[in-house]
Amino acid sequence: MTPTPTPGLPAAIRLLDLRDVPLDTAEVLAAVEDPAAGGVNLFVGVVRDHDHGESVDHLDYTAHPTALQRLEEVATGVAEEFEVIALAAVHRTGHLEIGDIAVLVAASAAHRGQAYDASRALIDRLKATVPVWKHQVFDDGREEWVNSP
Repeated sequence: MTPTPTPGLPAAIRLLDLRDVPLDTAEVLAAVEDPAAGGVNLFVGVVRDHDHGESVDHLDYTAHPTALQRLEEVATGVAEEFEVIALAAVHRTGHLEIGDIAVLVAASAAHRGQAYDASRALIDRLKATVPVWKHQVFDDGREEWVNSP
């Protein structure tokens, strides 16, 4: 089943969201599924146990109220620039433990190269411009904000 496109967004954008609940890879893959797709690429961003050579205890993600709108703008740009059939991106907010999925991005296209290129552009632009900020807590109790203004 093909999801209904969001009004005002390109039809290729099938799923965009920010959620404070665990993310589901099957949902994101289903969103970009299409009989015309010869390639589907899924990126799964997971909370790792270290950063800067130091042990991480957990993360908390906070999204600015405009984050979803900015995600829509980024996805629209990718949909217009790349030959994709479908795009999906979901970012987690709230408290995350090591191993939790923080972000899912998927693209489907007629060919694998197009799917890879579009999903890479989508995750890179999302991370660079969508105002979702990471509060990282290290095992020794120190804290760090990443991608915050």
